[in-house]
Amino acid sequence: MTPKLSPAPPELRGKVVVPGDQRYRLLRSTYTTVAAPAAVLLPESTSEVAAALRFAREQGLPLSVRSGGHGLSGRSSNDGGVVIDLSSMNRVEVIDRAARLVRVEAGARWAQVAQALSPYGLAVSSGDHGNVGAGGLATGGGIGWLVRHYGLTIDHIRAAEVVLADGTAVRADAEHEPDLLWAVRGAGAGAGIVVAFEIEAIELRDIGYAQIAVQVDRDGRALRRWADYLASAPRELSTAVTLLPHGRSLVASITAVVAGGSEQRLRAAVEPLLQIGATLDQQAQIAPYSALVSTAHLHANVGQQPSMTTNGLLTAMTDEDAAAIVAAASGPRQALVQLRSVGGAVNDVPADATAYAHRRHGTLVVASVFPPGRGAALDAAWRPLAGRVDGAYVGFESRPDKDAFERIYPGATGDRVRHLWQRYDPDGVLRALWQLP
Repeated sequence: MTPKLSPAPPELRGKVVVPGDQRYRLLRSTYTTVAAPAAVLLPESTSEVAAALRFAREQGLPLSVRSGGHGLSGRSSNDGGVVIDLSSMNRVEVIDRAARLVRVEAGARWAQVAQALSPYGLAVSSGDHGNVGAGGLATGGGIGWLVRHYGLTIDHIRAAEVVLADGTAVRADAEHEPDLLWAVRGAGAGAGIVVAFEIEAIELRDIGYAQIAVQVDRDGRALRRWADYLASAPRELSTAVTLLPHGRSLVASITAVVAGGSEQRLRAAVEPLLQIGATLDQQAQIAPYSALVSTAHLHANVGQQPSMTTNGLLTAMTDEDAAAIVAAASGPRQALVQLRSVGGAVNDVPADATAYAHRRHGTLVVASVFPPGRGAALDAAWRPLAGRVDGAYVGFESRPDKDAFERIYPGATGDRVRHLWQRYDPDGVLRALWQLP
């Protein structure tokens, strides 16, 4: 039975979507999860976010905050609770072209950000799909197509506008609420509702883009060669690898992105990737950065991709690590395994500068299972890697529990995150879905 809600405040009139509203079908769920909240609130300003938060707290129901709904945990919606949906707050503005400073509201999708910045010759490295919301990614990390060149999205956030759990709106920057800014950059989901970011972009119009398919041997030597090359490759090159079944073996589908529009530099950066194993296919082109996170990606999230995902990081890939990755991707409980090159500019930032502490690694390993597989299937598939990886990235973790928290925010970082979450949200309103003791 749907809980009975108290009357909405005047600021939210017409912006409370409940079951039976024609808008509800496209607002109820996330990318991975079909949900049934009692209400979805659609604020259009900071003051309305504060009103929505007060209204949500008055109901005494579970609370979720959503920027895009692409988060793999599905926690940006819920059953029987209230969702504050920021999708109407999607403005993107260049506030200082000379300083490359842009303001991005949390409900914008990264395709919209790329499109808005393209005429200025600017870009922000921001995940790998245009439908991802700015708020979720920019409060968790931001491993994007330009990650080795640009670093994480959070590394370039210079200020954030935040509504705290008590409804207070504050600005967090180096001079005002610096502790809150630290938390926003990597652990923002438990500190407040970020409504906008000021982000330092980079000068970038075109990128080099290549798709390469490489045969992967059973021992994973091709993966080891990929990791060894990326450890010393030009920083302008970032790659992502998806391992796919190919007969009785695997194929590495490699997406390679070079930050810049030079065909010569693209060829030079990609050539070593063609030597890591038998190349089955290759294609390359020069394209605008906005083509990578295209507006063609934009769609409603209606639970279309149920899955469970976990991840971990490798400092340097050994032969044993590579064989374990192949085992996870091809064993009897096989998972979809993806590898992301990190390192480069990511590792220039001190480990304690943000709430993302993993600043010495070269590879992110991500594994997903799909229905009918659930947590037990994911754990079984991940077992060959569980003792080899170190840490985790919040953006690729489906189960936000105590174990995940300790991997994502290890040691002193986790202590500081807990302290700041408690300081800025003493009642635990925003971190309730983390399932922490």
